[in-house]
Amino acid sequence: MPLLKQETRKLDHIELALAAQTPHAEVDHRFYYEPLFSSHPSANSDLSLSFLGKKLNAPLWVSSMTGGVGPARHLNQNLARVCREFGLGMGLGSCRVLLTDQTYFNDFNLRPILGYELPLYANLGIAQVEELLAEQNKHHQLNDLVSKLEADGLIVHINPLQEWFQPEGDRFKQSPLETLTKLCEIFKHKIIVKEVGQGLGPKSLKALLDLPIAAIELAAFGGTNFSKLEQLRGRNASMKALSTVGHTASEMVLSLNSLVEAKPEYRQKNIIISGGIESMLDGYFLRENLKFTSVIGQAKNFLTHAENYDELKKFTAGQIDGLKVAKAFLVAKPIAPQNSCDQESL
Repeated sequence: MPLLKQETRKLDHIELALAAQTPHAEVDHRFYYEPLFSSHPSANSDLSLSFLGKKLNAPLWVSSMTGGVGPARHLNQNLARVCREFGLGMGLGSCRVLLTDQTYFNDFNLRPILGYELPLYANLGIAQVEELLAEQNKHHQLNDLVSKLEADGLIVHINPLQEWFQPEGDRFKQSPLETLTKLCEIFKHKIIVKEVGQGLGPKSLKALLDLPIAAIELAAFGGTNFSKLEQLRGRNASMKALSTVGHTASEMVLSLNSLVEAKPEYRQKNIIISGGIESMLDGYFLRENLKFTSVIGQAKNFLTHAENYDELKKFTAGQIDGLKVAKAFLVAKPIAPQNSCDQESL
């Protein structure tokens, strides 16, 4: 005689009880768990927000990854599909190759897949921006690139340490701040500025908030670190210690909150919280603490699932459902101040 559902569940509970033990050390101390004040979320539970002037259905962002090589087209197209299905934003990988060669254009041509209601941003390194601005007859290529891709704007990644470690890396002839200031004067579209895995110190964050840009992506220490990647790739161990400097996302959230308390108009900027986001709870905790409109940016986690669309869809749905449950039952505790985040120096 077959077991009833209830009997099967009880047997599962007996068999799995030992495996489900949770030692005290495993508790996540970042949250108050408040189980009394909400019903379970439903398919209609609303996580939507306005971000970069467009509506997102959930505060998730596919951060810049790859393009112009091998399987990148298939991966990027799957990522664009999942963004369209769930109403998310997306940043392209470096579009540098498109400045001189259109061979890989379709790797980046994702607007027809994503649609026009969601944010899509092109991406260039600060070295390429500096080079194009230095020649009067070339700076138009920056606007042309965004227009051709039908993107909403441009992500500029700031990566002095990565370029230093890279054997074929570029050398900046002026500071990134000087280049960004010039870009803001001639660029017709929105600008997002990000680092590449080491984050940004409080003085750099303040300088960016003072510029007429639309958003900052943290790209904090704790995720993929491109300085370390290039150091490993070049087998250059002599300056290994430089790849370990930087700022965590928690530290940057504290810096941003301190800055906006001193100057409330900074709140007009949007923030992509990325770098070391291993789970949706990491992003939820930081987002609940940050006093700016923000989304949770992930690169590696999306890329890991991007080969198979069904797997990518399942992962994304799980992230969104997890955020709904967190919103219903978890209250984020304040981030503890860190001595390394010295606002007095600003």
